[in-house]
Amino acid sequence: MAGHGADAHPHGADRLCEAGDRVYSRAVRRGRVSRRDAEPVPCLLELALLHPDPDDMDWLVPTAPQEVMTRLLRGVYDEVSSSQRRVGSAVAAFEWYAGLGPSRRQPGPAEGSAIRVLDGLSRIQAAMDEATEACTTEVLTVQPGGIRPEHELTEGLHRALALRGRGVRMRDLYTHVARHGQGLLNYLELMGDAVEARTLDEVIDRLILFDRTVAFIPANADRTLALELRHPALVGYLGTVFDRLWRLAIPLTAPLPDTGIEGISHREQSIAALLAEGHQDAVIAERLGISVRTCRAHIARLSETLGAASRTQLGVRIAQVGLDGPRHPADVTPVTLPGQESRTAH
Repeated sequence: MAGHGADAHPHGADRLCEAGDRVYSRAVRRGRVSRRDAEPVPCLLELALLHPDPDDMDWLVPTAPQEVMTRLLRGVYDEVSSSQRRVGSAVAAFEWYAGLGPSRRQPGPAEGSAIRVLDGLSRIQAAMDEATEACTTEVLTVQPGGIRPEHELTEGLHRALALRGRGVRMRDLYTHVARHGQGLLNYLELMGDAVEARTLDEVIDRLILFDRTVAFIPANADRTLALELRHPALVGYLGTVFDRLWRLAIPLTAPLPDTGIEGISHREQSIAALLAEGHQDAVIAERLGISVRTCRAHIARLSETLGAASRTQLGVRIAQVGLDGPRHPADVTPVTLPGQESRTAH
């Protein structure tokens, strides 16, 4: 039975193999077990759970379960004590090596970690105020949604004025819908040359970048949680995203380009492209920063203009006139829509 050593039963007394559990249980119930029955499980002898009966060597008697438990607990205690000693040695070694290098000042509240979770509007506002005070060159922001509410513009006004007073340049990205908000126009007029604004059909979620060293992004839908990012790679990536969106955007002072199709506005062109991608009304509305009701009104006008009697037919007509993708006015050939033939013939 040399092959039935510890390698065949790699366990301790606290986790017996199935065969060992069966034989040991029988020995405890009956008071002993024959040596022949115990031959398939030598682990019981190796772990001292069975030992020879001094009155009859053909039989094995079990070690009392209480004694086994005491032995196991003693082993666990020894392991824990050894682990604690190793932890203590590791801490001492770390402190020794740390003391060999140049002393470093502890990070202040403004430095923090590479990624910090800000829970609650008060903590978010405090972190934003702190970043504003430290900012010296530029602030980049992306503001999704539609028309900016007056209270949002008012809440951030004190920070914007403080930045303008120090000569900090600001660039803001909005959706095209924001052009219709009088509050935004008043804000930009107040800030003067310190702020430059551009718009796109749709933008990414809210982003604020200070000096390309710290960024703030929302961490939940209602924006009561935010992430403060200071990792150079993350902040650099977000800065690149902003720059590329900025190059695609249209200055707020410039008109939106014509679609090249009579009777179809720029917004309806954007809606048509998203419809062609298969998006539902609510998704389109959210991405363009308009209400679902407004979105559906535009879809109804699109259907009327393109002569579509159903949603399926609208999708076909959108593809036929080339509204299912980005259009550049310089490359557009005029499109004659249903009902316009008679007008163009005269």
